[in-house]
Amino acid sequence: MLKPISQPFCCGALNACLELQMHLLRWLCDPSTAAADVTNGNLVPPIVPTQIEADWLWRFLHGRKQTRLTQAKLIADMSPAEKQALLDWANTVVAVADQFQPTPSPWPTVLPAIPAASWTAFKNLMEAFYERGLKSGLPYKSDGTPVAAGGVCYADYVKAFREAHRLNPDPCAQEVCVLCGGPLGQTPEVDHWIAKSAFPLLSVCADNLLPICGECNSTANKGEKEVHTDGSFSDWFHPYLWPGYGGVQIRYVLLDRAVHCVAIADQPKADHLDQLLNLSDRWTRKFKAAYLAKQKELFNLKQRGRGPLDFESLRNYLIDFQVAMDETGPDYEVGQALAAAILEPACLAAWHSELGLAT
Repeated sequence: MLKPISQPFCCGALNACLELQMHLLRWLCDPSTAAADVTNGNLVPPIVPTQIEADWLWRFLHGRKQTRLTQAKLIADMSPAEKQALLDWANTVVAVADQFQPTPSPWPTVLPAIPAASWTAFKNLMEAFYERGLKSGLPYKSDGTPVAAGGVCYADYVKAFREAHRLNPDPCAQEVCVLCGGPLGQTPEVDHWIAKSAFPLLSVCADNLLPICGECNSTANKGEKEVHTDGSFSDWFHPYLWPGYGGVQIRYVLLDRAVHCVAIADQPKADHLDQLLNLSDRWTRKFKAAYLAKQKELFNLKQRGRGPLDFESLRNYLIDFQVAMDETGPDYEVGQALAAAILEPACLAAWHSELGLAT
């Protein structure tokens, strides 16, 4: 996490939606609620806080094919013991922030003891709050106030996050991925830090959503990997709850001829972040490509009778390269590691010799 990360202002809507999910789940898991009770007439306050939320939730459940309504009824049709097992699991998961406190409760590492069909129904229903609910629009303003129309949607969230994390206010400037420091790209992907496939209740959780670059989010890198060790988060960074900004740095190790993700204070967390995103490998490839490009640039300048003429002018040229880097642009940290490595006396002497400059 090379860049500072914060939640955008519209996260009040996401927090309110998570509360709505829990209101729905508590109703469905109430021992007195049967499948036949899941009707429009019964879905009213105080089942959910307001009529606006009740109306939106019924439209969400009913839909055109009534698939989500069927899923809700499957949950309501479970036995009281099964309902309690799912509710206990959900209460632990929804309190994900507690995992980053000194004495957290045990994090679930297995599914709740409910039928497979009921879990599938629950999973698909909760994920639909993201896939359908957020992308179409939630019944909330940015601060979480219920609203009948024009609520926060997926596009609003992504736009707000990008604006909050834009390092250069110029709209033409490249945006930077908060995790790897590389280009964010034109269409960033919203990652679920804790995979929604395993913890679907967190599909719209503000603490669990993070727009990042496609490379970071690819299956080859983060994908749906676990971000805990057997249920323990103690040796892991979290974008919001245990941020890594200021805790890791890029360092080129000449002996390894590679770039490493190095911790300033907590190496186990840095190691897990590195393994999660393959940062050292990715940064090393960028470092080597930039190294060759800078070397080729100097050879081209020499062939044209321009550029550094001797050791001191080469050194000054590379210092200028280091100082002139745009700290708001992509791969700034890799560029700084490159400049520091080239300016090492042994490397500088080698470049001076290879370029055939005057002594």
